[in-house]
Amino acid sequence: MKHILIAITALFFTFGANAQSDTIYMHNGSKVIGTVKKVGEHTVSFSYMNEDVEQVLGKYAIGHVIYGKSGRSQEITPKINIKSEDDWEQVMIVESQDEIAGLKRVDEIRGKTAFINYRTGAGGDQTALKKLKKEAAGKGCAFVFMTSDKDIDRKSSGGGSFGQTQSIKRGVAYSY
Repeated sequence: MKHILIAITALFFTFGANAQSDTIYMHNGSKVIGTVKKVGEHTVSFSYMNEDVEQVLGKYAIGHVIYGKSGRSQEITPKINIKSEDDWEQVMIVESQDEIAGLKRVDEIRGKTAFINYRTGAGGDQTALKKLKKEAAGKGCAFVFMTSDKDIDRKSSGGGSFGQTQSIKRGVAYSY
């Protein structure tokens, strides 16, 4: 009888400790149990249960948080579903490494315009961006972290017009 009473008491303490912990639900299906310290503009800071070290995850990796003390649920970001290259318009360009923390690195990708083309500088830039997003979507990735964005001007000193600026964009594709 004494052992049963001790087991029940231990069980209540375990549930009591978990009830006070926050649960972070990731878009990849995993859960993180700990204490949320701060929900910032691009990141969520937390510490694992029974630890003091602060960890950081990018908001794009997190679906929602349930706070243990209040039971309140807070949506962090909606999940972006990329099924094929046709979903390229949903791919997001990310410019800060903080935003990709917690996402899975898939591959390095690039989008560029042809050496000779019939586009203005702005049109070439948009075409290169579209190619970059299509390559990411083809790999099932919803995010691209830009590593390089350059335009190569092929005009002579006498000037020129269409087709003499090549746009090249490079990045790293990330998924959940």
